[in-house]
Amino acid sequence: MTVPRGSSASLPGALPDAPAGAAAHGAGGATGATEDDTARVPAQAGRPDPARQRGDGTGAHPVRPRITELRLSAFAGHRRTTLPLGAVTVLAGRSGSGKTSALRACAALARLAGGAVLAEVFPDAAAWVPDRARPDAQRRRGFRIGCTADGPEGPVRLDLAVQAEPELRVVGERLTAGGRVLLETALRDPGRPTVQAAWHTAGSAPVTRAPLPGDRLGTALLPLRVAGKTDGQRRVLAAAEQMVVALRSVYACEPRPDAMRAPVPTGTGHLLTGCDNLADVLWRTRVECGRRHALLVDAVRAGCAGPVTDLRAEPLGDGTVRAVLDRGAGPATALARLGDGELRYLALALVLLTGPGVLDVDTPGEVPDAMRTLTVLADGFDRALDPAQRSALLGLAGRMGERGHIRCLATVSDGSWAAGVPGVTVVDLEP
Repeated sequence: MTVPRGSSASLPGALPDAPAGAAAHGAGGATGATEDDTARVPAQAGRPDPARQRGDGTGAHPVRPRITELRLSAFAGHRRTTLPLGAVTVLAGRSGSGKTSALRACAALARLAGGAVLAEVFPDAAAWVPDRARPDAQRRRGFRIGCTADGPEGPVRLDLAVQAEPELRVVGERLTAGGRVLLETALRDPGRPTVQAAWHTAGSAPVTRAPLPGDRLGTALLPLRVAGKTDGQRRVLAAAEQMVVALRSVYACEPRPDAMRAPVPTGTGHLLTGCDNLADVLWRTRVECGRRHALLVDAVRAGCAGPVTDLRAEPLGDGTVRAVLDRGAGPATALARLGDGELRYLALALVLLTGPGVLDVDTPGEVPDAMRTLTVLADGFDRALDPAQRSALLGLAGRMGERGHIRCLATVSDGSWAAGVPGVTVVDLEP
């Protein structure tokens, strides 16, 4: 699959797929609602189709929320780019084609859904404004990203417009489901640190309006603001929860081989993004889940040189542990002696075979891990891997994706080797 990227020189004037008659406001085209919020957030009565609410996974939509589409309407080098995401999606392209920026956008949405403020997520926001985006009369420029989360509520769309210059803030957000706008925000007064929000009510009043902070994702704040007394409010809450659960189940994995070689203290918690504390996590998981550990050993055996009978952690007597490969009759091999490719392979295999209870993933409220689908972001998936390692690892990702608990969005420079792998979709990005 090839995804072309647009070449428009300025940000479009409205959020994607705005209803007819939408007015343009905001930073360099990054916009929010019109003056008539009631018209933009139509009343809706009733509940979602029961087929979408089945908990056994046999309904029209998956029971576990997952991100199925990433939209980069105007972000870095992307213009009007839509990326469909399957169980395992490999973004391929030369340097500068936008592979890494796509993963950064997905990770940014995940952090915003977890409650982070814009300044934490985009410390250098101007770097994500398209190069040829022209400022408006107030010298404002920005970027727009969004995604779709499928689940019991059906496809739910989130579109976000951010002003990067001269001041970082949200200028427009829209949450839609079933063709209805459930939440919409707009920057009405640049002098205030808030945006005006309107969400679907379908009660005595068709919508509810209130200010929301201009530096946070409104969708993540809805459970604190919506009472859930009417069918319309419950629909809003269900859609927002589905989006938040899907986004907060995103895990960006960037193994750092140099950091993985050193002993680490015990009790460090979940596996960090850089996999620095891999030895401590093995110390815990080897005992907690023998079945998954056996699968991990099988995977390591396929990707590491020499015989491998076990992968374990050894205490060193000073409160630290180190990870070693058990060679059977021969001496154990400390991970410090492995090459970068073997360490990256081992770390990614561990991530694919574990889940939210082991990885450093933001927990969405009271949702149990069994009801979540982990989305792994792996930039440079094949970096330092030999052909046998990368094929074995991608095959493992495909098999785990078929089970529905793990999804993977990875980047490679050349995707020809990944084409035809069962369960894997290769998307070529054109520069």
